[in-house]
Amino acid sequence: MTKVVTRILTVILVTVIVASCSSKKETTSISSISDFNFNWEFSLTDSTKKNKVWRKVNLPHDWSVEHSFDSINGEGATGYLPGGIGFYRKKFSLNIQDNEVAYLLFDGVYNNADVILNGSKLGFHPYGYSPFFYDITSNLNNGTENIIEVKVDRSRFVDSRWYTGSGIYRNVKLITKNKLHIPVWGTFVTTPKVSENEAKVNLEIKVKNNYTEDSSFKLVTELYNHNNIKVGEQSDELSVQKNSQDVFTQEIVVTSPSLWGVDSPSLYKAITTVLKGDEVFDVNETTFGIRSIVFDVDKGFFLNGENMKIKGVCLHHDGGLVGSAVPKGVWRRRFEKLREGGCNAIRVSHNPASEEFLELCDEMGFLVQDEFFDEWDNPKDKRLNKWETKVDSVTQGYGQHFQKWAKKDLTNTMLAHRNHPSIIQWSIGNEIEWTYPNSSKATGFFGNMEWTGNYFWEKSPYTIEQVKEKVRTLPKGKYDIGKTAQKLARWTKELDTTRYVIANCILPTASYETGYADALDIIGFSYRRVLYDYGHENYPNLPLMGTENLGQWHEWKAIEERPHVSGTFLWTGIDYMGESNGQWPRKTLPSGLLNQAGFEKPSFHMYKTLWSKEPSVYIATQQLDKSINKINEKTGEIVAKNSEAWKTAMWIWHNVNNHWNYTEDEMVSVEVYSNCEEVELFLNDTSLGVKKLANFEDHIYKWAVPFNAGKLEAKGIANGKTVTTTLTTAKKPTTVKLTVDKKELNADGYDVSHVVAQLVDENGNLVKNENTKITFSSQGDIKILGVDNGAATNVQDLQSNTVKTDKGRCLLIVQSLKDAPGKVTITANATNLKSESISISIK
Repeated sequence: MTKVVTRILTVILVTVIVASCSSKKETTSISSISDFNFNWEFSLTDSTKKNKVWRKVNLPHDWSVEHSFDSINGEGATGYLPGGIGFYRKKFSLNIQDNEVAYLLFDGVYNNADVILNGSKLGFHPYGYSPFFYDITSNLNNGTENIIEVKVDRSRFVDSRWYTGSGIYRNVKLITKNKLHIPVWGTFVTTPKVSENEAKVNLEIKVKNNYTEDSSFKLVTELYNHNNIKVGEQSDELSVQKNSQDVFTQEIVVTSPSLWGVDSPSLYKAITTVLKGDEVFDVNETTFGIRSIVFDVDKGFFLNGENMKIKGVCLHHDGGLVGSAVPKGVWRRRFEKLREGGCNAIRVSHNPASEEFLELCDEMGFLVQDEFFDEWDNPKDKRLNKWETKVDSVTQGYGQHFQKWAKKDLTNTMLAHRNHPSIIQWSIGNEIEWTYPNSSKATGFFGNMEWTGNYFWEKSPYTIEQVKEKVRTLPKGKYDIGKTAQKLARWTKELDTTRYVIANCILPTASYETGYADALDIIGFSYRRVLYDYGHENYPNLPLMGTENLGQWHEWKAIEERPHVSGTFLWTGIDYMGESNGQWPRKTLPSGLLNQAGFEKPSFHMYKTLWSKEPSVYIATQQLDKSINKINEKTGEIVAKNSEAWKTAMWIWHNVNNHWNYTEDEMVSVEVYSNCEEVELFLNDTSLGVKKLANFEDHIYKWAVPFNAGKLEAKGIANGKTVTTTLTTAKKPTTVKLTVDKKELNADGYDVSHVVAQLVDENGNLVKNENTKITFSSQGDIKILGVDNGAATNVQDLQSNTVKTDKGRCLLIVQSLKDAPGKVTITANATNLKSESISISIK
């Protein structure tokens, strides 16, 4: 059945703006943006199927996550989930006037997408992470039925080192405008001068004239603050020739600006109107922030003149059980949890972010490094994370498209993203050096028979002169890493000089000499904290920071002690699917501060003590013989089995529990993670002693406690303030307790609620040492997106309503249906346990 697209005004304030220009103006063909996500059909096929079987879907959509994990036909690099060839189609009607144009905008399709409208191919787009659009005006059946088709070829299902998902997994929009208009991504707002008293706002505005005659017009831009109060305006009489476009500049001074920052992310809107006489031809809204950024080679990072450390995490783009088609509400819950832990920055690894992701970062005050590519000239081995040594058709990824498409993909990404105030860095590449063998050999770490040290923790065995000589004399391949880096940096700066160009360098001693570092405004070190001083002393004109680091105390300690290191991005903020070659049933890399379901892990609490100003205490326990600790036979004190191990701890946190359930009198290692100067531990209200943080080099309080059932309590004191946390011995579970983060949803087909099921005993104590299968059911109009328990080894179907708990808990995500208000009841059922229900109102 043909669906009529509803046309939605882009700017809510259009009537206000028109009135402010003149009370007599008449509006014709104001630009509109239509939500194009609903009422699609989808078919997953392969070469053996002659006829497609279609089913209804809404976008965003990821077909891979709908399938079962497969250890036989799947690959750990991409999370043991399949690829394939998917087809999408949508029927729609659109009535546009002779003086209008129409665009179709895709925020992301993974990958190798052919787009066809009414039988005519609009184009091919191979990169799965860059946005793209088409002018569809000449291909429309105006006033009658249109069919848009998208073929997505993900048959190369190991084309990445992490889970990518498959399909039209980001939003699609249909845009109509007058022939005289501001085109898609046609505005660029910068704030070159910022102070508390005033800010200079510069606007570059592209105006396109699709008419067959020259056009004169008035260009009016009005600035509104977060309270919707107009704070500035500029109007210019301009002209543009027929069938062409020009870029015009405007400058507006804002007095007493509200600056965008991590604690107060104030946003402004620039409403730009194109008028001819009394007629409004186009209205365009651009959200931006007023802020200044500086990376100083000696003092680090400054935001609005304030020196601060970047407390960042790396994030891949999957959202756990929803795969890569991540609702905005899922990201919001995750961001809120990261912010609670003191995080203020996100590195989007290793590809450009979605528009919704960046909108949230703008709104919530996260600094962002937006990364373009994981591969350049030469491919990576998707299974082993280094250079590719043999050609395998299913692992061929973006490397085969880089030469032809890199500039287009970089350009599209920057044009779409460069108004986001959250973005402070453009990253041109991630650990690219692996794919240029002469880079690794030049360091002396690899292919050097005279060196037997540890790459992670030791400095280069070669002097700078030796590295230079190796770079000069080692045979080069077809492509030169330095020249490619400089090309990418040049393209970046052609579009934006207000942000810093960076890259995540895994072999910085070589990159300083190959020309790679010369292309950068700031160099990022990947796991090379031992070289922070080396870089600063030997290359004193280039700022540096950690751009991929371990979620361990030793990493932050190295940064905290060095003013010249601007900060870090930990690997990772959240566990992600993939990068698990040969690890079945582990399908997720558990390096995150949060697990795949967004539940806190012990490393989250450690970094909360390092990054957050709020006093905190967290108790972690483990049987002594299974722990990293032991009893010192001479002193009787509990100490680390290896007193130096904390200095080289890697990605995955050591095995601990957050419960107090052991065998009577069994010796238990009790660790407390806290930023309090001292902590006192109690067992059943009996003090086990006061200890001081200064006495623990590894930043972990320790006690050895013979287990007795009851209450284990830690009290911390910081700045005269006392904070307390408690673990209570749980009995057998009796009930499934439900909690929900949102009890009211909008009936828009997007809004989500996270329902957490937790086993509890008869006294309401959390049971974290037992697990059971839980089946969720719902009454009312709502969509169950899926379930997960967060465990890296959980290979139960995610698109289900049944899951076995991990640590006594699991997660259900539900989503509203479009235009379906009402009341919904969610129930969790488990054998021999009482079931709780919760209600959600949809409005």
